[in-house]
Amino acid sequence: MSVAGTPRTGPRIPYQEAARELLRNSVLDGMRELLTERDWSKVTLGDVAARAGVSRQTLYNEFGSRAGLSQAYALRLADDLVDHVREALDANVGDARAAIRVGMSGFFLSAAGDPLVRSLLSGEMKPDLLRLITLDAAPLLEHATARLTRVFVHSWVAATEAEADVLAHALVRIALSYIPNPPVPERDAPAEMSALLTPYVEAIVQVRGMRVPSGEVDH
Repeated sequence: MSVAGTPRTGPRIPYQEAARELLRNSVLDGMRELLTERDWSKVTLGDVAARAGVSRQTLYNEFGSRAGLSQAYALRLADDLVDHVREALDANVGDARAAIRVGMSGFFLSAAGDPLVRSLLSGEMKPDLLRLITLDAAPLLEHATARLTRVFVHSWVAATEAEADVLAHALVRIALSYIPNPPVPERDAPAEMSALLTPYVEAIVQVRGMRVPSGEVDH
């Protein structure tokens, strides 16, 4: 509540938008809880509706189908990727190699513990989940690429929209490819991604005239 009648700062979120976001979060949180208790193949829309405290019709109206619900949940994974990279960039200003490595390490660790990912990788084959990150991955790619592009534009990288889009799209595609085939212990996937993408980031930074930490430029 504002103090002494002082107007609130920041844009006001319309009631309908806020209510819809609350509904979606409640449903997806309920779905996550259920996935910690049983396999995705044994979770029904009725189960999710009951856990979230909404009617099945409300669930159908918002998500359309079981596939729509799982896609909405998968978009959370895409958001998790972006959040890990953004936080790593903020914590490693000027150090692209460390930022990418730390960001991807955090994402891989988080994804490994996610109940939907665990369900995908265990038990019987689940073509519906697999399609989400392969043949039907376009919504995830577009969503994460758009968000990550803004991160690279507005962070210390200061990339142009075109540069940021190329970098974000490549990082998201590579990261999502590891979901159905998690990194093996024998290979340091975050370090490999960092080695691959760091020169591109450093080239952008150098063009902007920012000083790159000594020892970080590959020779």
